[in-house]
Amino acid sequence: MAIRTDGGLLVKDTSQTVEDNSHAGDGPVVLDIGGDIGALIVTMPAALAGAEIEACPIAGAAFDTRSAHPGGHLPHVGVLARPGPRYTAVFAELQDGEYQLYLRPHEPARLTAVVHGGEVTMAAWPPVD
Repeated sequence: MAIRTDGGLLVKDTSQTVEDNSHAGDGPVVLDIGGDIGALIVTMPAALAGAEIEACPIAGAAFDTRSAHPGGHLPHVGVLARPGPRYTAVFAELQDGEYQLYLRPHEPARLTAVVHGGEVTMAAWPPVD
């Protein structure tokens, strides 16, 4: 069963829902912060354009509650070109806590960042070997 909504295609089956958002990265990013929710912006090497970065909570409220996105997956975002030119991965809403970041699906952690509710945390990904 497929349902078309607002330019995206939701494909339903018994195991998961897959959403195709072909317009992701077009236009500005809206950050939804406040209370115990903050944002994380990671400056990335151009060589990682198109890669996906995942944030795994290791301390703080996010770890204590084992929060993840609905559906049980960890928050992850793509590395996109932004004006400047610069490449970033933007986590628009993360619960207060400490996160390890790594390339999906199974790369080792390359960066640790602390996110505070109501704030935007900036970090830089290490150079690509």
